[in-house]
Amino acid sequence: MTPRASSLFVKMTVVSLVLLLLLVAVMAAGLAMGSSGTRLDSIWTSLFANGTGHAMEDAIIWRIRFPRVLLAALVGAALSLGGLVFQALLKNPLAEPYILGISGGAAIGAIIGIILGLSRIPGVSLTAFAGSLVTLVLIIFISSGRAVVVKDALLLSGVMVNAFCTAVIMFLLSITQDNRLHNIIFWLMGDLSASQIQHVGMLAVILLPCFIAIFIYSNRMNLLLLGSDMATSMGVPVRRVTLVLLVITSLMISVTVSQCGLIGFVGLVIPHLLRLLCGPDHRILVPGCVLGGGAYMVVCDLLARVLPPQGEMPGGVITAMIGAPLFIFLLRRSKG
Repeated sequence: MTPRASSLFVKMTVVSLVLLLLLVAVMAAGLAMGSSGTRLDSIWTSLFANGTGHAMEDAIIWRIRFPRVLLAALVGAALSLGGLVFQALLKNPLAEPYILGISGGAAIGAIIGIILGLSRIPGVSLTAFAGSLVTLVLIIFISSGRAVVVKDALLLSGVMVNAFCTAVIMFLLSITQDNRLHNIIFWLMGDLSASQIQHVGMLAVILLPCFIAIFIYSNRMNLLLLGSDMATSMGVPVRRVTLVLLVITSLMISVTVSQCGLIGFVGLVIPHLLRLLCGPDHRILVPGCVLGGGAYMVVCDLLARVLPPQGEMPGGVITAMIGAPLFIFLLRRSKG
């Protein structure tokens, strides 16, 4: 192993271990905190005392909080990694699934799947996947003109498509008389409250291979940032790599949206924070986004549960309150 490769391995290991410890810590907090006020010692007893804990506390931890915390970690990892991939492929630091309208397209597909009475997985996930792909193709087509700077065109196209997706969603809701859609507004703002362990397990089966595949392509993402011509000269099949990454990322976003609705700006906050702390190497950023994005979403969901004096708010409200000001700041800085 060369000194450069050894240094990269050490840095990757240190960053991953630190973020893994952070993820474990916030997941423990997510299990311990809630309306019932379960303590950390009760969590320890429930997890490791072979069923000798209190039955009510065991039920709260295993049936309610544990699936929700796992879902939040998976959702945060997928959205954070999705933002990282879009920023690398589109060479735009402001690219993010929610801002670009990819999540909105997936939401339209998911609602159509719900109206058709399809199962959450794979039915609704497949229709959400189709919606995200159609939206992605539309955005790239609109922003590919030469009359506008590509970076500005991409953002404007995303905002326009996002607005159109919102209008379509409202139209579908207004013409549908379906009891299953009564809580759709709450779901659209990012709802993790309906998590079930079997759904979380199926989501993990889909997302984990996507995480691994993107990590395999991480060094090629580094080369793509040098430009298509340079990447091609270094042996990167640019078209194939771009297509594969776009399809994988769209799949991640679509299954995430089908499970918990629209959660924005996670793919903006975490990649930018990790670039500031760890540098631009995607071989470090990919595992960092998986672990750091998971931890961030668990914290946001925890705040959504404990901040309201009664009930809870959608997790997407917290991520938008943090991410929207950051987007405005980054947009102003990019203009400067």
